[in-house]
Parts: sequence; C-alpha cells; structure tokens
Amino acid sequence: MAPGHGAGDAAAGGRRRDLRPLAQLWPFLKPYRLQIGGAMLALTVAAATVLGMGQGMRVLVDHGFAAGDAALLDRALLVLLAVIVLMAASTFGRFYLVSWIGERVVADIRRAVYDHVLTLSPGFFETTKTGEILSRLTTDTTVLQVVVGSSVSVALRNFLLFLGGSAMLLYTSPKMTGLVFLVVPLVVAPIVLFGRRVRALSRESQDKVAEVGSFVEETLGGIRTMQAFTHEAIDRARFGGRVEEAFDVAVRRVRVRAILTVIVIVLVFGAVGTILWIGGHDVLAGRLSAGELSAFVIYSVVVAGSVGAISEVIGDLQRAAGATERLFELLSRQPDIRTPARPVALPEPARGELSFAGVRFLYPARPDDAALEEFTLDVAPGETVALVGPSGAGKTTVFQLLLRFYDPQSGAIRLDGVDIREADPVAVRSRVGLVSQDPVIFSADAMENIRYGRPGASDEEVREAARAAYALDFIEALPEGFGTFLGEKGVRLSGGQRQRIAIARAILRNPPVLLLDEATSALDAESEQMVQNALERLMKQRTTLIIAHRLSTVMNADRIVVMDKGRIVATGRHADLVRQGGLYARLAALQFDRAAE
Repeated sequence: MAPGHGAGDAAAGGRRRDLRPLAQLWPFLKPYRLQIGGAMLALTVAAATVLGMGQGMRVLVDHGFAAGDAALLDRALLVLLAVIVLMAASTFGRFYLVSWIGERVVADIRRAVYDHVLTLSPGFFETTKTGEILSRLTTDTTVLQVVVGSSVSVALRNFLLFLGGSAMLLYTSPKMTGLVFLVVPLVVAPIVLFGRRVRALSRESQDKVAEVGSFVEETLGGIRTMQAFTHEAIDRARFGGRVEEAFDVAVRRVRVRAILTVIVIVLVFGAVGTILWIGGHDVLAGRLSAGELSAFVIYSVVVAGSVGAISEVIGDLQRAAGATERLFELLSRQPDIRTPARPVALPEPARGELSFAGVRFLYPARPDDAALEEFTLDVAPGETVALVGPSGAGKTTVFQLLLRFYDPQSGAIRLDGVDIREADPVAVRSRVGLVSQDPVIFSADAMENIRYGRPGASDEEVREAARAAYALDFIEALPEGFGTFLGEKGVRLSGGQRQRIAIARAILRNPPVLLLDEATSALDAESEQMVQNALERLMKQRTTLIIAHRLSTVMNADRIVVMDKGRIVATGRHADLVRQGGLYARLAALQFDRAAE
C-alpha cells in the first residue's frame, strides 16, 4: 500500500503501539554511541547538582541558621558557586551534544529516505503524491529533530530528577513520601489517556500538512496553466480550505495537550501543597527539623516539576512517534524493480540489439486495461524503427519497459541477448539515451543540464554536444553563456531550445540505443531541420526507436511499426504501408491531406 493510503488505519495502529515506533530510530542513533554517552554523563551530572542543592539547604538551615554559624554560611556560598559552575558546564555539554545528535540523526534519516525514494519505480509515484513525500522529508524530519535534539534530553533529565528526587524524599521523610506517591496514579492516568489522543491527532495533523504541501507543489508546478485559465480564485479557496483543516486538527491537538498539562499541574501541586501542610505540623510537633522540611520542599518541587515537564514532553514524543511511523513506512516500501542478487553482465562491446517477445503489460493504476498485448518485435543493431499509431496505442509503454521502469506481467525483453530482468537496471539504462517530447530541464546552468547525460564529461565535450545539437549559438548568446541559470524547469528557454538541450544531453551520453519520443515536436521549421540533421548523425550506427505522430519525421525509418490498442497491426516501409491500406494509410491520408490544404 502506498504511503498516504489508510492514514486512519495507521493512526489506529499508532494508538495501539504508543511510543514504540521511536525504537526504529536506534539504527540511526547507534553510530553515535560515544556522543550519546557523553550527553548522558552531562545530563546525570546536571541532575545530580540540582538534587545536591536540597541537601545543601538542609545542612545550611539546621547547622548554619539554627546554630548561628557565619563561617558555614560563607563556605556554603563558595560551594554554591562551585555547584553552579558545574551545573552550567554540564548543561552546556548536554545541550551541545544532544543538539548535535539531533541534527546529525535527522540529516542521516533525510538522506536515507531520499536515497530509498530514488530506488522506487514510477509505479509507486502513480499512487503517491510528490507533495506527501516532500512533507515527510521536511515536516516529519523537523519534528524528529526537535525531539531527538531537545525533547528526549528534557524527558531523560526530568526522569532522572524524578527518580533522584523521589529517593531523596524517601530519605528525608518516608511518611510524607508515602503520601506524595498516593497521588502518582492520579497523575499517570491522564497522561496515558490524553497521550493516546494526542498521538492520534498528531498523526492526523501531519497528514493534513502533507496535503497542504502536495496542493502547493501541484499548483505552483502548473502556475502558467492556472493563470491562463484564471483559476486563481478557485485555487486560493481550495488552498484556504486545506490550511483551515490543518489548523483545526492542530488546534484540537494543542487543546488536548493543554488540558493534559493543566490536569497534571493541578493534581501535582495541589497534592504537594497538602503534604507540605502536613509537614509543617510535623515541624511544629518536633517530628521533623526545619532543614529537613526545606529539603523536602525543594525535592517536592523538583519531583512535581519533573512530572509536569514529562507530561509536556510526552506530546512531543508522541508527535515524533507519528513522524517516525510515516518515515519508516516510506523506508519499508520495497521497490518493484530490484537488482537481481547475481545480475547477468551485459556483453561488451554493446551491440544495441533489442527483442520483445510476447510482452503483456498492465499499469498498476489501470489493472484492467492492458497497455501492451502479445507485443513481439526484434530490432537489429543499428536499425531505426519508428512506432506510430493513435494516442493510447502503447508506444510510450514500449520505452517505459525498455528502460525497466516497469516489468511486464508476461513475456521477455532482451538487450544484446540478455533478459533485462536478469541484469542490473543501472547497466541497462546506461546503454539507453532518451529524448522525450517534454524534456526535463533542471534548475541549474546550461553546462550542468547537458552534462547530466554524462557527469564525467569535460567542458569541451559538453560544448561539442551542444554544437552537434545546434544549441551552441543560442547558449553562447545567453547572458552568461554556458553558466547561465536556465530557471526552474527551464522557464527562461523556448520550447525548441529546451528540446535542443535535451538532444545535446543524449548526444553527450553516446548510448548504443537511442529513444526519441517526438523529439522534434516542439521545434519550428528552421530548428526542426537543424535538429533533424543532428539526430541523423547521432542515429548512425546506433539502434534507434522513434515515437512519432508526425509521419513526415519517420518516412525514412528502416521500419515503421504500426500499433493500436497495445498490439502491432502492421510493419513495413512508408510506401509499402500506404499501399496496404489500413490504419497507417488512414493516418497518412489525414496528415498529408491536411498539410496539402
């Protein structure tokens, strides 16, 4: 199941498991055991200094104030200053180390999630919104950073203070300590009950934020279309609705946390006040010294404060548990396309021989509609084969399967005699160059966009590829030449210029197999002629598959394969297919008659 589906089920599961998803963070924490040990030591020292102040107060009251010992008061000041310095140093160590661990672990998780997402096949992205993945990489990891780098430390520190303070309470007055711990169940019960509600609302809140991010990513990605259709008011309203939904869930979560905090404070400090009233009567009756009561007051405040702090932090921990669950749900997703345990090596040198044998394929999002049915095609090394047919005939699917973005349900695809399912997908794709109908231009300069085809290429090789694609002149005319930032998705270029950048990228890759998906569709007549010449040079001694709707661009192909509804219905040269009649002849008549008109 794709992330984002069944969020309610996941939330329900989270309520049952409570904070246990946080245990999944241990593999990321394990490499930093030394830093964790240092933080724990600093945390323990800081807690011990706080607890030591109670005993110092007892000695000072009983032996300093009561006995009128001024020298003891002077020594107490020096000891207090030393304790403060020790507390400050240990607090610095704890804060620095814990914050460092939080930042480091979150950076590692972000890298792990991103690296894993890159291994997932396009089928995963058919059912998962990009915005949701972005939310997990940003919002959820930020929640973890706050918890690992702060809240966990606060929780541990207050847990130590609770244990140490309780022990010192028991040492100071067992009778009053017994009374204190009569109220512990009253405090723990609301933490458990309200904590589960906070956890469920935290997960729901994160899902709503993911929906907001997904909507923003989608609308900004199509900003020109949105403005062209004057859809701004509608999208503003829809975005506002999503934001308000996220706000409402967040407010419910905050309200529950606030109620939890109020209940804990009232119960804890009400109980402490009552017990101190009893202790005051014990002092008056001589059963307890003033110093012991002072120490008991300090330890009571420490214990009450630690319980209150833990009740605050528990909400953060539950949010982190929800975030961890979402992140590891993504990390646990297994890619549909995997490298075999013992991949078969592709033969060297590459020949570019292709074979499709009885291929049947259905897209995951359309399980009842076969995109290819009994598709069989052999392409000889160096041959140019054009795939033509109406929209939805399965032409692009052939490219998707050859690049092994998907595996067919039956049949086999072979590259140089090797079934591509038995080879490393990276090795298969490294032998294929793609020029798509809508080329992707990255937010970088022209040099890096072309070098994307072969990252190790020199600047001169990039320039030569640009020259071969007839892109050199317009690139050098840009304000900073090859160093010009092309804008997000290449918005600073025309459609024809983006296409030539993509062609230069494929030329630089120098693959034995070339896939051209309407590679000249975005070009004007002059540019098309230049690029067609460049492509013809590129296609020499190279196996080429061409998808084309404009039949004029494939009339010189070695073979034209006519497809309809996922099947091959005819093959041959242009003139032969026109004479045979049928689908190709009708398509040709429509296009060439329209051109003549």
